[in-house]
Amino acid sequence: MYLISAYFDAQSNKVLNRYIKQIAEKTGNRFMISHQVPPHMTISQIETRNEEILIAHFQKLQTELCKGSVEIASIGMMMPYVIYAMPVFNQYLQDLSMDVYRTFNQINETKISKYYKPMSWIPHITLGKTLTKEQMLGAVSIMQDGFVPMTAEITEIGLARVNPHEDIARFLLKK
Repeated sequence: MYLISAYFDAQSNKVLNRYIKQIAEKTGNRFMISHQVPPHMTISQIETRNEEILIAHFQKLQTELCKGSVEIASIGMMMPYVIYAMPVFNQYLQDLSMDVYRTFNQINETKISKYYKPMSWIPHITLGKTLTKEQMLGAVSIMQDGFVPMTAEITEIGLARVNPHEDIARFLLKK
C-alpha cells in the first residue's frame, strides 16, 4: 500500500508534533513517535504491484500542484482507535484531491481506496493511532486543554510506503 500525503510548513509541523508528543506522554501510546510518522494529511491511498509506474505518475504532479492553506479548526476521532486534527474542507483541498485522484485513477494497475476518492475523503491529520478506549479519553482530555485552531500551509507532497512509514519521493510545491 502507498500513500500520497501533504506535508506542512515548519511552524505548523512544530505545533502538530507538539500535539503528537503530548498525546503520547498523556496516554503512553507512542505509535506515532516510535514509527516516526511525521505530521501529514493523506490525500490518497493506493494499492499497486508496480511501484515504478506509481513513481512516474507521482512525478507528473510536481508541475501541477501548488501550495495552499488550510484552517485546522477542530479535533476529531475515527472510532475506536484514532484521534486527529481536522482541517476545514475548502476549495484548495477539493482541487488537490481531484488532481491526485485523476493522476492515479488512470493507471490500470492501481486501485484507489474508496475512502480517498473525491467527495468520500475525510481530510485529517493523525495525532494518535492504535489508541485503546482509555487512551482515547486521555488524548481527548489533553486536546481539550491544549488545542488551538490554526492556519497551516501545505508546502510538500510525498509518496510513501506504509508499515513502516517510508518516504519514496517528496517534492516542494510551487507557489
